[in-house]
Amino acid sequence: MPLLLLDIDNTLLDRTGALRAWGDRFLADLNAPAEDIDWLLDFDADGLTDRWDLADAIRQRYDLRTPSIDLVEAIEEGIAANLRLDPLHACALRIADAAGWVPVAVSNGRTREQERLIRLTGLDRYLADWVISEEAGVSKPNPRIFTLAAQRARMTMRGAWVVGDGPEGDIGGAAAAGLRSVWLHRGRRWTEQRFAPTCAADGLIAAIAAVLAG
Repeated sequence: MPLLLLDIDNTLLDRTGALRAWGDRFLADLNAPAEDIDWLLDFDADGLTDRWDLADAIRQRYDLRTPSIDLVEAIEEGIAANLRLDPLHACALRIADAAGWVPVAVSNGRTREQERLIRLTGLDRYLADWVISEEAGVSKPNPRIFTLAAQRARMTMRGAWVVGDGPEGDIGGAAAAGLRSVWLHRGRRWTEQRFAPTCAADGLIAAIAAVLAG
């Protein structure tokens, strides 16, 4: 039974879609131009930007007196309120499990926040376990986090695959660990020269299909 190591944000769960939904309403309340949502998403950088930095940027751009801590909370609550587990993603995880794969989520982030979203969306029902970087004390692309995931599931890394949308964290981490990988390209082109995914897919369902075929 090999491991299926899966990223969470924009792989298992559509974090960008959730942020967009919150951001559209938030910006509308400020009477900001509709196209400012593109600025917000670009600055967020798929969650790589620290939440406090994002809050401060919003305050400065719109000259808000709202305390940063209140904006951080609003962003977190907005994402949580708009995040849903796609039923087709749940089905794909069930298929992988039935085929003998053990799905374990590996995510960079804060433990409390990520575990809340895992349980809130019901994702916990489809995972054997998960490893969050804050609790683990190591983050992707350090290959040790994948080793910890294997230990958590009481398995070896033999035959494991990594699925994720992050070129550096997910695919770079997989390459460093000597694992095969599927990159969720989300319409992007692969530009990294140091390493490359085993294959690319346009979404989680296609990615899991590629793993099963591989």
